[in-house]
Amino acid sequence: MTTKKGGNDYFESICEVVTAFGTTLNKDEILELIVDNAIRTMNGKAACLFLAEEGEEIYQPVAQKGLSDNYLHADPMKAKKAAKDVLEGGYMAIKDATSDPRVENHEAKKKEGIASILVVPALFKGKTVGILSLYTDTPRDFSPKEIEFLKALAEQGAIAIEHARLFEQLRENTRIFLDIAASIHSSLDIKKILHILSADVADALGVKASSIRLLDEDKQVLELVSSYGLSEEYLDKGPIHADKSISDTLKGKPVWIEDATTDDRVQYHDEKKKEGIVSILSVPIKTKEKVIGELRLYTDRKREFTEDEIMLVNALAYLGGLAIQNASLYLMLKTDMKELQEDMWSHRSWF
Repeated sequence: MTTKKGGNDYFESICEVVTAFGTTLNKDEILELIVDNAIRTMNGKAACLFLAEEGEEIYQPVAQKGLSDNYLHADPMKAKKAAKDVLEGGYMAIKDATSDPRVENHEAKKKEGIASILVVPALFKGKTVGILSLYTDTPRDFSPKEIEFLKALAEQGAIAIEHARLFEQLRENTRIFLDIAASIHSSLDIKKILHILSADVADALGVKASSIRLLDEDKQVLELVSSYGLSEEYLDKGPIHADKSISDTLKGKPVWIEDATTDDRVQYHDEKKKEGIVSILSVPIKTKEKVIGELRLYTDRKREFTEDEIMLVNALAYLGGLAIQNASLYLMLKTDMKELQEDMWSHRSWF
């Protein structure tokens, strides 16, 4: 695959993008380089890279070149359908973009000077993370080599996107650990520490809400000690019984609930539906090896958590347990000191 196009061959173009991976972690720079190479190497008029929004499969433009600022892309929901067509066929080639029924906004394309379009998926490990579109200003039949090249370029974009996401996730995870560890080190205000924990873990994983509950062993209920993103009405719904609400978590196991509005392992289905809660991840909070409570994450759509995400939440729950243990030891020490002082004063009366 070495045919010359616009002064660069396909191999050189891919090498330029791959080399950029080693010199920058800036996702935007790499994505701009990809759309620029697509235009230059394939003698195109313009190019645009669309990314899928997390969990929604709705595609939004994130990098483009050669299109006017007021050019109207397809409606995100209609773009979703077009994306499915691209995935089924491996690509979508449109010779006349001003009349082909597979695309919309024909007049806008005519006004923009767009003649033909080639659309390919940006795949990473079999998962579609985006779509790369090339636009030409003259009608064109795209060759198999051109289609193959644009697919390879889109794949490099997918790799850049995922690498940037992983790097950002690693940086955010490190920040959370440092934030909570610093809180544990500098404060014995357990409510403050647990509030920071519940807020940070919800923001880091992009979930709707979170809560921390500790087990009242006498009443066998889970008492709320911290929450983030939940309404007062939902929090006041009633007691959470240890044996009726994700009881396996109290046995030391992380539990994922796909649909909390119907699953028999949770209470208050109607209240969850009203609150907009769909999936739940519940992990144990331990002091040493004893489970003393639960950290729960709530989503507003069906979501399956990855192993890395579950590992992160488990680790943060461990820090929460450590904070509780430290605060408890401090209170015990404070009580012991008070009793010792009182005992010493009582002995002074002997002399």
